[in-house]
Amino acid sequence: MQTLRVDLGDRSYPIYIGADLISKTELYQPHIHGRQVLIVTNDTVAPLYLSALKNALSNYQVDTVVLPDGEEYKDLTTLNLIFDALLTQRHNRTTTLIALGGGVIGDMTGFAAAAYQRGVNFIQVPTTLLSQVDSSVGGKTAVNHALGKNMIGAFHQPLCVIADTDTLQTLPVKELSAGMAEVIKYGLISDPLFYNWLIDNISKLMDKNPSVMTEAIYRSCQNKAKVVAEDEREGGIRAILNLGHTFGHAIESHQGYGKWLHGEAVGAGMMMAADLSMRMGFLTSTEIQQLSNLLISSGLPIRGPGDMTIEDYLSRMVVDKKVLDGSIRLVLLKSIGEAYVTSDVRHDLLLETLRESGTLDK
Repeated sequence: MQTLRVDLGDRSYPIYIGADLISKTELYQPHIHGRQVLIVTNDTVAPLYLSALKNALSNYQVDTVVLPDGEEYKDLTTLNLIFDALLTQRHNRTTTLIALGGGVIGDMTGFAAAAYQRGVNFIQVPTTLLSQVDSSVGGKTAVNHALGKNMIGAFHQPLCVIADTDTLQTLPVKELSAGMAEVIKYGLISDPLFYNWLIDNISKLMDKNPSVMTEAIYRSCQNKAKVVAEDEREGGIRAILNLGHTFGHAIESHQGYGKWLHGEAVGAGMMMAADLSMRMGFLTSTEIQQLSNLLISSGLPIRGPGDMTIEDYLSRMVVDKKVLDGSIRLVLLKSIGEAYVTSDVRHDLLLETLRESGTLDK
């Protein structure tokens, strides 16, 4: 097992990364301060890992709520099922919520923990690559609205993250690819050595080589933890973590949540961000081709959906939560490993990127 720490003063917390961690009682005990625990999971993950987690928590009052699986259920209606369970089982302010699942479960559980009795503790037990390297770390929790992704939420840090790499062995290839989008993102925004390492090891990652996968998770979390420690609430540098997300969120919103996985949309979105960066004179065509090859090798799309028009993108990008004072803010690349946030993008260049990269089918 490897351990990282997210440095947030008195709210700092560990990230445990390794095999067979879900069943380790000793990892949970220091972070559960009451007798009550509510495990939130979904109907895909529950048959695989719920029993092992409940056994690890046999000394506590453990209740469970099993939600339907899918991004399309990441809404206020489904969120209310968590509150129903908490209130029905009379959970008090010392309860601990445990998110057992992917990014949707982690986001919804974290938001429920932030809101229940004005804030209770929670633990992240992410079971997908995307959630292990991204959504479980950093305290951003939210649900979707029909008009925008993650528009209703709160910052609420977990007490720990337990990333059991064994769960990735049951992960469908499509979900593995979705997680790789966020892994590649870390190399693009701040770690060129990691980016080159990914190029060299992409085939082993897609084969789920345990040691290579553990290294990718560790280095991804290391990169994210550093950014979160500098800017917990996205007032500055943390915004670089949204590379590709403004384009990607537009795709998800237009297609209907769940039609494209979040990582798929981010993969296409990163390609658009890179294309626009090239048009602005920062990246070379060789670097664009290299990224395209890496995304394809990861099983990710490099273009948006065929039925999206330029207007479809623009109308959704202007309601993205990263819009500031009416201006679309984009994360672009000055070079591989150096990202920046800007609202100063020539409209004609943005239109060219959307025309060339945003409207072809994956």
